[in-house]
Formats: sequence, structure tokens, C-alpha cells
Amino acid sequence: MTTQTLVRRSAPNPIDIHVGGRLRLRRLAVGLSQERLAKSIGITFQQIQKYERGTNRIVASRLHDLARVLDVPVGYFFSDMGEGTLSDSAPAPREEAMAFAHDLMGERETLELVRSYYNISDPRIRKRLFDLVKSVSKAVN
Repeated sequence: MTTQTLVRRSAPNPIDIHVGGRLRLRRLAVGLSQERLAKSIGITFQQIQKYERGTNRIVASRLHDLARVLDVPVGYFFSDMGEGTLSDSAPAPREEAMAFAHDLMGERETLELVRSYYNISDPRIRKRLFDLVKSVSKAVN
């Protein structure tokens, strides 16, 4: 076994990191603690932490349970996944991915924005707002 093989096995897969990030984003958007979410599906909060970091892969049945509790379709966890994530054979550096997720979700403004967005009950209006924000972001970058 080479050193590269060992590194690949110990580092999270980019898809698992993405799914975990989406799990954290939705959990925070609906105002659930890791403890409450874990209890609602019969696991420990430590397991939720591992899922959110991408260090443990979420099996299909558990992903279904999480989607039900968080009131999203299973596909939600895979949305906004770039083509690079799907085709990457080597995992992204864990430290970079975790630092980005931590910085982004640690901002009060981010949490307020996400919660406000998901408080919009009409999916058509949410989609329009989403498209508007993406459009403005592209225009200024």
C-alpha cells in the first residue's frame, strides 16, 4: 500500500464533503441543533458532526431519513454540485473545505440569509430570488 493510497482513504471524498455541507446548511436554516436532528433519526450528535464534515459517508436510508426530517427531497443534498466534484478522483484537501464551510456558516449574515430564504413558502418565489442572487453575483464578479 502506497502513501498516496493511505492519504486517499483517510481524506473525505469531495462528494461526501458537499453532501455534508448541504446537510449542515439545511439543518441551520431550519434552526435545528445537531443534537435535535440526531435524536429525531435515532443516532448520536457526533455522527451528525461526522456527516457534516464529510468524514463519514451517509448511506441511502439515512439520507432519506434526514431529508424527511429536514423537509427536503433527497436530491437537495446533491444540488449545486459542480462538475469538478463529480469527476474528481482525488479528494479535496480537508482543511480547505472545512475552513471554507466554517467561515461561511459562521457568519451571522449568512445564517440570517439562509433562514429568511427558506421562510419563503412559495417555491417559485424562492427560485426567482435564487436566480436573481446568482445573476447579480455573476455580474459583479
